[in-house]
Amino acid sequence: MAARYSTFASFADLGPVIIKVKPAYGYVILTGVASGCLLTWQMTQVGKMRKKCGINYPTMYSPDTTGDGRLFNCYQRAHQNTLEGYPLFLMLLFTGGFEHPIPSALAGVLWIIGRVVYSLEYYTGDPKKRSLGVLGNLAFLTLTGSSVALAVRLLKWV
Repeated sequence: MAARYSTFASFADLGPVIIKVKPAYGYVILTGVASGCLLTWQMTQVGKMRKKCGINYPTMYSPDTTGDGRLFNCYQRAHQNTLEGYPLFLMLLFTGGFEHPIPSALAGVLWIIGRVVYSLEYYTGDPKKRSLGVLGNLAFLTLTGSSVALAVRLLKWV
């Protein structure tokens, strides 16, 4: 029985993992920084709308679902939606970037542009108009593929 487990636990055969960071990984880092600027921009937009509508902290959403209250909720929702996917975005960007830095950085820029478009569409006050910004989510396919490629290489599956 022990032999079965020791054979299964052959992870020691993999040896240490050394990841050489390609110089182009700098683009990945800059993309990560730019994504932080996106969040700051969205946060500023929500803050301005909060002040305009007189919605005090810690209230997240306006109970008024018409007029300025509805508009504030759209601003807040666009920011919140970005925050919901942000940890996954960063993880995929920074891990996938080790394997494919240029495609990962470009996918990250596409995601950022998509989030800006999504926000601007949402800021109209009509959530149904936020359809084009969702195209930025296609960037997740590239980032996921790059991250999986790194994992497969590290595990020596190919």
